[in-house]
Amino acid sequence: MNRISFEKVQDTLAGVLQRLGFSIDRAQACARLFAETTCDGVYTHGVNRFPRFVATIRDGSVDPQAEPRRMAGFGALERWDGSKGPGNLNAWAAMDRAMALSRTHGLGCVALGNTNHWMRGGTYGWQAAEAGLIGICWTNTMPNLPPWGGTEPVLGNNPLVIAVPRERGPVVLDMAISQFSYGTLESYSKRGEMLPVDGGFDEAGNLTRDPGAVEMSQRPLPIGCWKGSGLSIVLDMVAAMMSLGKATHQLSSDPLLETGLSQIFLAMNPEALGTPERLSEIADEIVASVHDCPAAESEKRVRYPGEKTLRLRAENRKLGLPAEPQVWAQILEM
Repeated sequence: MNRISFEKVQDTLAGVLQRLGFSIDRAQACARLFAETTCDGVYTHGVNRFPRFVATIRDGSVDPQAEPRRMAGFGALERWDGSKGPGNLNAWAAMDRAMALSRTHGLGCVALGNTNHWMRGGTYGWQAAEAGLIGICWTNTMPNLPPWGGTEPVLGNNPLVIAVPRERGPVVLDMAISQFSYGTLESYSKRGEMLPVDGGFDEAGNLTRDPGAVEMSQRPLPIGCWKGSGLSIVLDMVAAMMSLGKATHQLSSDPLLETGLSQIFLAMNPEALGTPERLSEIADEIVASVHDCPAAESEKRVRYPGEKTLRLRAENRKLGLPAEPQVWAQILEM
């Protein structure tokens, strides 16, 4: 595994994007989001995913020059059209707008339709939490998850993000609707490791910890079984209805043609109702109660969502971003 400085990664990716039609500023912003994702330890959706992102630009699924447009609004609620622009730039703009609305109204909501894959969903939770706001966002996806009791992938593995500001480090939940995302399954397969718990069904319909078998069957296990299946359905409905965009069943099942997604971005301003001191006290007490819980395995510590991210961020900034040699060579050829 290569280690490359954050700045070199960002500048290299930005150079590729400029050749593909991005303006200098937008190329740098898009590249930064990819680099930050890898820096935070979400390797499946950072630099390693960049070649696939380039492929979607080249096949016309992503318009590098398109920017989101406001289509309608009512108080703290707005609907935007992503114009099939770069998904991470569209999502960043949508959360930024929701944050601005929350500072006026206490709460802001932007429904974004006709957009593209947002890469790491947690990015937009961190965006809100690091600004002192509670952030909630989700997206629908191409059909890649069977409903509970079904055998064909007709639901989306719709990522859900909930982020809470905290002075000592935000608490950021970034989760897929399956027990393991497809990116995580791929990572386990590449390392030749079995999953720690059952992750889905094999082609014979048996629960398995073999990530390759789950990838082959395309039957990952929804979180909470029928509960995760139901959650996927309602997240898809809310995103599509509020954005007047496409639902999962209308999206291509080809990852390179996964375009026209629907997303929701919510921001809440807790300081509109309470003092910063009291809010910080509440958050710290909850984190302390988690840390005080005895660990099931003696060598491990109970963590809150996002706690490991801060450690990886510092480590990767210092040592350089991990990059798979084959992926980095492919990027350099671009």
